[in-house]
Amino acid sequence: MRRVLAMTTCAAALVAAGPAAAAAPDATAAATPAVTTMVVGKAGVLRSARSVRPRATRVKVGGRRCAVAARTPLAALARLGLSMWLRDYGSCGRRTSDASGLFVRALGAERNRGRDGWVYKVGRRVGTAGAADAAGPFGSGRLRRGARLLWFWCEMQRSGGCQRTLEAAPDRTTAAPGEAIRVTVRGYDDQGRGLAVAGATVALGAATALTGPDGVATLAMPAPGRHPLTASAPGMVRSFPGEVLVR
Repeated sequence: MRRVLAMTTCAAALVAAGPAAAAAPDATAAATPAVTTMVVGKAGVLRSARSVRPRATRVKVGGRRCAVAARTPLAALARLGLSMWLRDYGSCGRRTSDASGLFVRALGAERNRGRDGWVYKVGRRVGTAGAADAAGPFGSGRLRRGARLLWFWCEMQRSGGCQRTLEAAPDRTTAAPGEAIRVTVRGYDDQGRGLAVAGATVALGAATALTGPDGVATLAMPAPGRHPLTASAPGMVRSFPGEVLVR
C-alpha cells in the first residue's frame, strides 16, 4: 500500500529534530515570485491563506543550519512564522542541493503520529519529492508564480492516501444583492482526481448552504461588498478561500 508519508515520496517526517530557524534575509527576495500558502491542522486553520515569496533560507536541524532553495514548499512554509521541527534523512548543509532529505515532523504543537502527519499539495496534487528538494515538488521545476501551496495534516485513509482536499467554484464571481449563485464543491485525492462532494457546508460571508448530491449549493447574495467563499466537510480539508463581489 502506498504511503504518502514515506520518506521517498512525501514531505512529512516521523522522527523529531530541533525547531527550524526563521527565514534569513535574502537580497533576491523581491525577484522571487509570490505563491499563495495555507496551513490546515488537525482541527482548523493554523495559517490562513496568504501570499508569500519563498526565498532562499536556512533552517535549523539539530545543531546544524541547512540551506533551503528558493521557490520550494519548505522555503514557503518558513515564511509563515510557525514553529517547525525537521528531520534530515540526507546530509543537509551549506548547499541547497543537499536538502532533499529534509522532512517536516511537526508544525506548532501538532506532531506526526503513526501514519498521520504533515504533507503538502501544490495545486491539487500531493508532492512526490521532499519539501526542500531543489528539483521541485514533482522533480520538474520549483514553485511558479501564483502557485497554490497547501500544507495540511494528513489522516491516512484505508485507500492508502490522505483525506480529500476541497475546492469551491462559484458559477460567477460578481452578482447583485439577493441574486442566487451556484457553488460547486469538489474533493481531490492525492493524485488530483476530483469528485463532487455532497453535504459540504458552503459559506459566503454570513450566508451558508449545504451541497446536494451533485456537489452544488445555491446561495442568495448578501449585502454589497466583497465576501469570502469557503467550503468545509467532515473528514476533508477545507478549501482555500475564494471571493465574490456583490454590487
